[in-house]
Amino acid sequence: MPQGRLDDALAQLVNSELVFRRGAPPEAEYSFKHTLVQDTAYDTMLRSRRQRLHGRIAATLKEKFPEIVQTQPEVLARHCADGGLVEEAVGYWIRAGQQSIARWAITEAVAQLRKGLDLLSGLPTDAWRLTQELELLIALGNALLATKGFAAPEPGEAFDRARQICQQLDLPPQLESVLIGQYSFSLVRGELRLAEDHAAKMRWLSKIRNDVRSKRTSSSLSGNICFYLGKFKDSRTHYENAVCLRDPVHRAFVPSPAHGQAWILIHFYNTLVCLGHVDQARFRRDEAMAQARQRSPYTLASTLCLSWFGDWVIEGAQSAQTMLRSANEVLAISREQGFPFWLGVGNVMHGWCLSVEGQTATGIQLVREGLAIYRATGSNLVVPFFLTILAELHGLAGQPEEGLNRLDEAAQLIDRTQERWAEAEMHRQRGMLLLSINKHAAAEGSYRHALSVAQGQDAKLWELRAARDLARLWRDQGKRPQARDLLASVHGWFTEGFDTLDLKQSKALLEELAS
Repeated sequence: MPQGRLDDALAQLVNSELVFRRGAPPEAEYSFKHTLVQDTAYDTMLRSRRQRLHGRIAATLKEKFPEIVQTQPEVLARHCADGGLVEEAVGYWIRAGQQSIARWAITEAVAQLRKGLDLLSGLPTDAWRLTQELELLIALGNALLATKGFAAPEPGEAFDRARQICQQLDLPPQLESVLIGQYSFSLVRGELRLAEDHAAKMRWLSKIRNDVRSKRTSSSLSGNICFYLGKFKDSRTHYENAVCLRDPVHRAFVPSPAHGQAWILIHFYNTLVCLGHVDQARFRRDEAMAQARQRSPYTLASTLCLSWFGDWVIEGAQSAQTMLRSANEVLAISREQGFPFWLGVGNVMHGWCLSVEGQTATGIQLVREGLAIYRATGSNLVVPFFLTILAELHGLAGQPEEGLNRLDEAAQLIDRTQERWAEAEMHRQRGMLLLSINKHAAAEGSYRHALSVAQGQDAKLWELRAARDLARLWRDQGKRPQARDLLASVHGWFTEGFDTLDLKQSKALLEELAS
């Protein structure tokens, strides 16, 4: 259209109050006064003309505005898609989704990645399409792990499809990320044997690739699954290897246990706690928290939650005030970012803290609510530990029978999932509850069971707690020499952590038994 006719047309639109003009022609800028007017004008254009315009806009952006291409790939993705440049659009949607994940706009990332997948559905199946779909699915699966929870069906479906594509492409470089996603999904659902199989495949892959990152990832996964299975010495060996193979390149999004130094260190912390190396464990915890506070909100919330497991063991009720602050931080992050998994854990932490501080009824209710939120994501991992904590609180509330019911539920889940890292503590708590209702023989049986499990796992701190309680029972029954010999053999093993409550109580009991 000649410039004069264009100016006349624009003037008419301005007079009709449909278009707003800023400045004087020919340098004037025009914009629609209402989105509906813009949409109506757009819809009256022929589809072919709209497509050409979008194509020209995309070309102009790439040529004249490289900063938009770098910082707003979603803009290019939309114009390329509407301009019929589907392959280019898919690439920009991948980039947009990854950038959104990096800045923790996870809901936005999910929508962007799904748009990329929708575009791919209309293309023929070839190696290029499969590779692009794989990239989209991995990013989508990781985003869904955060927004839906590790064990929700949606990330599981994304990683299952990604694994199928890996089989079609024959060991693509993305297989490592897919195995990590499948491992995380299986682990948190309580399918520990399947998770162990994924960890074994990761070890096999790391041997083939023989690079530092793959070896570190496989060591991390192996240490993680060994911990939950109660194989603490094996777990320690794997984590020591993972720490030595530290990757200096930090990844912006760390949704699985295999990623991020903070996660490796905090799981290492819990392993060392169970093994009884308390001071070494604290050192790793402090390292983990320092790392987590420099990273993403997801890393911080998760590390705070995971640190609570070990803190609960070595500090008990003394950690309540510190843990209450951590729980509030976890809850604030989880509500703001939309992390249902950690929101559930945060509620459990909060409830426990309130209970040991004297608000028992309120605390028990919060723990129950947290468990419900957590399990609604499909998660079973760590539920036996949460049920053991709930049983402890019922004991504080003078409800031993209710506590025993929760421990029965925990035992059934342990038998089904084989998650045995806190099994010894479950039996010890059962002994305490039975003793509170004067079932001394049954209590002794539970203490002995706890002792046997801990010894089989080389879990010295669990063993010490069980030995201390059994020694107390024997003392009250007049079996002082047996009580002293039992407790001395366990207490004598320790060379650190003497400021913890368990070691202080054990030392005081030994002195009493020797007097």
